[in-house]
Amino acid sequence: MRLVLTRDDRIGVLRDGGMVDVSDAFVDIRYRTAADRMPRVLATLRDRRPGIEEMVAGGETLPLPELQAPVPRPPKLIAAFGNYREGSDRERQTQDMFLESPDSVIGPNGTVVLPNHPASIFHHEAELALVVGQQAKDLPADDRALGALVGYTCAIDVSARGLGRIGPSRIGKSFDTFTPLGPAIVTIDEVPDPQDLHVTLAVNSEPRQDYSTRDMEYSVVEILAFISSYMTLVPGDVVMCGTNHQGLGALQDGDQVEMTIAGIGTLEMSVRDPQRREWPRGVDQDMAARQRAVGAS
Repeated sequence: MRLVLTRDDRIGVLRDGGMVDVSDAFVDIRYRTAADRMPRVLATLRDRRPGIEEMVAGGETLPLPELQAPVPRPPKLIAAFGNYREGSDRERQTQDMFLESPDSVIGPNGTVVLPNHPASIFHHEAELALVVGQQAKDLPADDRALGALVGYTCAIDVSARGLGRIGPSRIGKSFDTFTPLGPAIVTIDEVPDPQDLHVTLAVNSEPRQDYSTRDMEYSVVEILAFISSYMTLVPGDVVMCGTNHQGLGALQDGDQVEMTIAGIGTLEMSVRDPQRREWPRGVDQDMAARQRAVGAS
């Protein structure tokens, strides 16, 4: 099942190039604001799935409208440090994760706006994202951890480099618009092995990132076990699995970006920079070399 959320707040399941509106399956769910709705929907999806599948089988396929992020404001937005071997055979680095602002999330075909901060460069980072469907704490580092998930989606973790005054800083990942997410949540039953997914990203049709989740230092279940040992995961939380830095490059005004995870979907976005700053086009080879040498920064 591939679940989407439209710009006019309808819940749909993708089918035959369009979608079936299944909003009626969740009409009884009470929520205070639109941001509360999808976490509550996801918490009930497992129990309601048989009825939703009946609606999809007998429903009308509608043209696919404009979409928003499938979780427009996650309760928590969690990201992994680095988490890729960068194609090397070095020892695994110490596992670590951090929080980003949920207000940074935008949907498919949204616009990333580069802020008026003195960043040395703005990078794209294509990532596999996990969407939590059940409350969970202290998950095991095996396939049982996947039961806490409702599914997977695509994420682009935009990073402003060079903002740290004393050492590296992660605040440059939390600007508004810096986390495009979507287009759909693909339920876990449709992804046989999350450690065998092909991730690509292109800027203005120029290939940039091209890697497999097989290169992860810590697998999806290890990520879930680690973060749930520190905090309780709740429905709607989004956990980004890190990126392979080989293929990163600058984002700048007017760029059109397309990210694809085979079997998950394609996420597109544009970039606007009111200051019209410019950096060299293509892959940032200095960044790639640093990551191969010392691991993710």
